[in-house]
Amino acid sequence: MTTTAGQIRSYRGPVLFSYGFRPFFLFGAAWAALAVALWLPMLTGHLALPTAMTPIDWHVHELVYGYVPAVVAGFLLTAVPNWTGRLPVIGAPLAWLFAGWLAGRAAIATSAWIGAAAAGVIDVAFLLALGAVIAREIVAGGNTRNLKVLAGVGLLLAGNVLFHVEAMEGTGAGYGTRLGIGATILLIMLIGGRIIPSFTRNWLVRREAGRLPAPFDGADVAAMAVGGAALALWIALPAARATALLALAAMAMNLLRLARWAGERTAAEPLVLVLHVAYAFVPAGFGLLALGILAPGMVAPTGAVHGFTAGAIALMTLAVMTRASLGHAGRALTAMPSIQAIYGAALVAALARLLAAFDVLREPMLHLSAGAWVLAFGGFVVVYGPLLARRRST
Repeated sequence: MTTTAGQIRSYRGPVLFSYGFRPFFLFGAAWAALAVALWLPMLTGHLALPTAMTPIDWHVHELVYGYVPAVVAGFLLTAVPNWTGRLPVIGAPLAWLFAGWLAGRAAIATSAWIGAAAAGVIDVAFLLALGAVIAREIVAGGNTRNLKVLAGVGLLLAGNVLFHVEAMEGTGAGYGTRLGIGATILLIMLIGGRIIPSFTRNWLVRREAGRLPAPFDGADVAAMAVGGAALALWIALPAARATALLALAAMAMNLLRLARWAGERTAAEPLVLVLHVAYAFVPAGFGLLALGILAPGMVAPTGAVHGFTAGAIALMTLAVMTRASLGHAGRALTAMPSIQAIYGAALVAALARLLAAFDVLREPMLHLSAGAWVLAFGGFVVVYGPLLARRRST
């Protein structure tokens, strides 16, 4: 009987389509760098794309519904085979799925030519196809308990549809944006809450005795429940005092959750430490959300948005992409200096963007943040491109 690992090794097609993480991590990161590199000249009027969206809408959409779904696809297409024991989606099916994501990016960029509605249909089709593929694999593998990950994909799909409707109608209500960000933070709380203590424990047990991450228990469930409720209220009522109070509770509970994972013992391995730093931006985002409602003169409303996006989402996705790419390519799980530089640039990008939200040297901080972001994601492409395009080391 041929094993799944044997089937993977016997694959002789293009290396890029030998596993889901390869095309989606590589090109997702490339798009994250390019989208921000294009953003500032678009904002200042020095560059115009033939898109039906405003420059701000294009910027938000291509990071929330362009970059994030690529990383989600790469992660799920790699993780689901481990859950089900089935052969990963590889070869032509993977290539077609990837082509669907690329088509969405091209459609949005040229939506002024092909029409906003047509571009929206092409763009949304990718998340629909991804959800169908993941559902088929989980059900066929008899691993239905993991169908809950489809809730995140479904929320991203719903948010993307809503974003397109709002953009075409010019309502500017932001429900689609908040739903996409909220869904991604919910995934980080769900998946991060599993992998961070697990990876931390695995690393710490090989070293001297000391405190280990607390096992998953009711405190984790409570933190996710309150965090999810705060995100739901933010999506529906972004300026309500009740939203701020619930966000403060979510901040406190997620800080407590993070403290239980023994992150202070991981400084010697940035590949593990970065997971804790990334998750720290989840409670920071909730705190900024509350501050923006209760003291709007102190921080711009975008403070919470960028705490979640430039902070938690950017750092966590880079942390997962760098680690997963090393592991599945057969490399040692340690952060060499180039990987540490990627993390450092991403952290600078996040902190500079938050300083801009507090109106501290706003214009210089915006440019610093954009430049550091491009360095972080462009650095991933440069460092990991050769690794992702070659066959696994044995």
